[in-house]
Amino acid sequence: MTEKQRKLDERYLRMARIWAENSYCERRKVGALVVKDKMIISDGYNGTPSGFENVCEDDNNVTKPYVLHAEANAITKLARSNNNSDGATIYITASPCIECAKLIIQSGIKRVVYGEKYRLTDGIDLLKRAGIEVIYMEVNSAN
Repeated sequence: MTEKQRKLDERYLRMARIWAENSYCERRKVGALVVKDKMIISDGYNGTPSGFENVCEDDNNVTKPYVLHAEANAITKLARSNNNSDGATIYITASPCIECAKLIIQSGIKRVVYGEKYRLTDGIDLLKRAGIEVIYMEVNSAN
């Protein structure tokens, strides 16, 4: 990876972290940006489907089963636009789960850059098996 690409990746990942602040989820806020040809073509953060109350957890602080992950929101938003994600990069503040990994594969995204590791690696493992470039990048806010 070139130094220029590394710096771009760091910047987009920091932007995804800022985007995560839009989430109403209390347990964890996650953001995602889909970038193609150096343009942000979609964005997402974890939250409830359109038209639902902006409450992600139940009374026991368990995430409600219908909460969408940031990657799913960004990818499905593309489906409602004139853009497509063939060959794009997705920047995610946390590593994708296996369900989101399947969406990433099917959407034609070719690179995944993420900033926090999750205890389960099945999503990352599936992406690598599909030949998608996966980059873990710790980004501190000073960069």
